[in-house]
Amino acid sequence: MVQEPILCPACNSSDVVKHGKSQEGKQRYKCRNPQCSRSTFIRHYCYQGYLPEVKQQIVDMAVNGSGIRDTARVLKISPTTVIEELKKIPALLKQVNPTLLKQASQSKAIEVLVKRVDEVEMDEMWSFVGNKKQQRWLWHAIDHRTGEVLAYVLAPHTDAALESLMLLLMPFGIKRFYTDGWGGYTRILAENQHEIGKHYTQKIERKHLTLRTRIKRLARKTICFSKSEWMHDIVIGLFVNRYEFGLSM
Repeated sequence: MVQEPILCPACNSSDVVKHGKSQEGKQRYKCRNPQCSRSTFIRHYCYQGYLPEVKQQIVDMAVNGSGIRDTARVLKISPTTVIEELKKIPALLKQVNPTLLKQASQSKAIEVLVKRVDEVEMDEMWSFVGNKKQQRWLWHAIDHRTGEVLAYVLAPHTDAALESLMLLLMPFGIKRFYTDGWGGYTRILAENQHEIGKHYTQKIERKHLTLRTRIKRLARKTICFSKSEWMHDIVIGLFVNRYEFGLSM
C-alpha cells in the first residue's frame, strides 16, 4: 500500500500535521514550517477562491488592467474574495528599488552605483480616485541612462510629496535632476543640480504612457476608476514592484 505524502501548497514542505476539520467536514492540515506564509490548508477546496493558483491569478489580473468585477467574472469567484486577497498586498510592496538600494548600501558598490545613477529624471503623473476632484499623483524617479525606476510615491500634488520622494532617493547620492517646469522642483532641488526641460525627460514620459496603457485606472478618459485610495495605490504599487523592481508578487 502506497501512501501519498501531504505537501504544503505554499512552501512544499512535508512537515504537515492534521489540524481539525472544516465546516464541510473536510480534513484540515497545518504546516509546521516556521518560514511558511500559510498557517492551515485543505487538500481539496470546494470554493475555487481558496486555491493558491486562483489567488495568484487575482494578482496577475490586477497588474494587467483587470478590475475587481472583471477578475471575479473570469475566475468565477466573489468580488469580496478578490478584494480580500488584494488587501494582503500592501505589506509586501516596496517604494524603493530593493536591488539598487542594496547596491548603494554596500561600501564597495557605492562609487560604481553613483556613476551609474548620476542623473535621474523626475516627474509626477495625474490620476484620480472616485471623481476628478479627488486627485492622486504618482511621483517617481528613474535612472536617466537606463530608465530603471529608483523610487515612487503616491500622494497629492504638494511639495510634501516631492520631499518624501527625495528622502527615498537620498541613499543613491544623485548629482543631477531633470524635471519639467513645476514650481515645487525649483523650490526643493538645488539650483546647481537641477535642469528644467522636456528634452531630458523623455524616458519618464514614456513610462507614463506604459502605465496608462497597462492600467486602465490611469487612463485619462475612462469610467474604470478606483473608488478607494488604498485599492488605487495597491494596483499601481503591484505593477511597479513586479515590472519595474523585478520582484515576484
